[in-house]
Amino acid sequence: MHKNTPTTIPHVVDVGFAKNTTGIACATKRGGVWRETSVDDFREKIEAFALGLYALGIRQGDRVALHAENSTEWLIVDQAVLRLGAVTVPIYTTQPGDQIKYILENAEARIYVVSTEALFAGLQPFVDEIATLETTVGILGTYAPGMLSFDDVLGRGRERRDAAPGLLDTLQETIAPDDLATLVYTSGTTGLPKGVMLTHGNLASNVLAVEDRFPFDPDADRGGSMLSYLPLSHSLERTATLTYLYIGFPIYFVEDFQEIREDFQTVQPVHMSTVPRLMEKIHAGILARADSLSGARGLLMRWAMGRADRYDVAKPPSGLAHNLAERLVFKKLRDAIFGANLKAVTSGGAALSPTLMRFFNALGIFCAQGYGLTETSPVATLYKQGALKPGSAGLPIRDVEVRIADDGEILVRGPNIMKGYYKLPDKTAEVLTDDGWFHTGDIGHLDEDGHLFITDRKKELFKLSTGKYIAPTPIEIALSASPFVEQVVVVGSEYKFCAALIVLDVGAVRAQLGEDTDGLAAHADVIGLIEKEVNAINEELPHWEQVKKFHLLETPFSIEGGELTPTLKVKRRIVHEKYRDQIEAMYG
Repeated sequence: MHKNTPTTIPHVVDVGFAKNTTGIACATKRGGVWRETSVDDFREKIEAFALGLYALGIRQGDRVALHAENSTEWLIVDQAVLRLGAVTVPIYTTQPGDQIKYILENAEARIYVVSTEALFAGLQPFVDEIATLETTVGILGTYAPGMLSFDDVLGRGRERRDAAPGLLDTLQETIAPDDLATLVYTSGTTGLPKGVMLTHGNLASNVLAVEDRFPFDPDADRGGSMLSYLPLSHSLERTATLTYLYIGFPIYFVEDFQEIREDFQTVQPVHMSTVPRLMEKIHAGILARADSLSGARGLLMRWAMGRADRYDVAKPPSGLAHNLAERLVFKKLRDAIFGANLKAVTSGGAALSPTLMRFFNALGIFCAQGYGLTETSPVATLYKQGALKPGSAGLPIRDVEVRIADDGEILVRGPNIMKGYYKLPDKTAEVLTDDGWFHTGDIGHLDEDGHLFITDRKKELFKLSTGKYIAPTPIEIALSASPFVEQVVVVGSEYKFCAALIVLDVGAVRAQLGEDTDGLAAHADVIGLIEKEVNAINEELPHWEQVKKFHLLETPFSIEGGELTPTLKVKRRIVHEKYRDQIEAMYG
């Protein structure tokens, strides 16, 4: 490794400051107004907040909890903590108070930074019970007696800086790549959250490897911006954001996901990371628009959509027909939905269907996925330009090895692998071998070119009473591609056949059928509509994987309802318990 290659997060970000040509580090939308922060102001506030924490007694290795929506202040707090050699403990905005209490106690957090009074309300009843907690800080104000404000901490830090110039530089020099940088508590579909210990070296190596695979040239697009809407408490967006800072691009944090179409037009981003569901929604909306148009415009758009469905990502077509589709349809759609500058989207968090990969690449937006877990910092494999394969999670990133165990489990080894689970040596030993291989718990295979294909979670495979094993996720992905389906859970363990709980996309169903009454899930026309969608998918599946029966739901699975984790993964056990009667009725 070159001696100037960054191996700690402060070094990664400092390198990026030197590359930034816009003068803007990041921007946060509040009250509908974008508030930009210059690079100089951003750096000054990081230093001031770090020294403010130092004045409050935070030292190397101490834990600081960060509970906030994506914002400039989130980045400032995180960078300030890391530059002290302390440890950031990010908390999802959707986590309930008792779980936050558990995390703070388990991490032995000394300071808790929270953005709003509404978020603080969940933890407030438990604050006095957390023995290690010394100080609470409010980013947008103070919400309880004794709480400090964000500006209070900045003020203390500026006083300390005036009294001891160069102190933060001295403290940063003591940080080593193997030092703990963050404790990320996995949301987990079962049991209590586990604290994943990630070092500066873990995160820095991942940033550099991800930058290698970016599907655009940062120098050619310098001056552009990045859009961020996935939670920074999730490792995917956090690493993506660190990579944006490293390549010197300003980051714009959305305020309300419902306004993302407007934000695309205002920010005109070059790249963003996303989850497949957003792309599914956009795809379904475009297809519905094509179906609704009449005359020559409708014919033209449906012709172009047909070409998009058949687009070969491995050998992108050219020639007159594709050029006509690009000029007359694809470019107009691209500009109208995403703005004129979007080059690429990176999909993560769940599998991206081949249909979506083909469609958005046909539109002229590089769209592909990677694979990883919190424990892998998080990226283990990632797309590679010129080597896309529909359904693939890409190729191993720099310095990372991937192999498949005898039972099909995906194993990963490299500089991105966590130190272990905090205070859980037995759990760590279950997943980390002595020679450094991490057992992911996922099932998959590598093809002849080294591309990784994910089949399912090892623990989510189930067996029918016929003896056939079922991987539910690919079936769920196929069904979710329907514009009329919001969510799916496939069931069938120890039964003769597969069935499914299907959550309707109520808006799309009503737009299609004109139904506006309650009880949509029981309406014969709706059942018939979904039956056609299910039958079409079944034709592509072996008979033992086909969904023979389904039950329709109108209320989506949610974090609040207990069916989803904070990272939007389905808690299958909870779904099975909550909908036991409906499941048993399908097998009645």
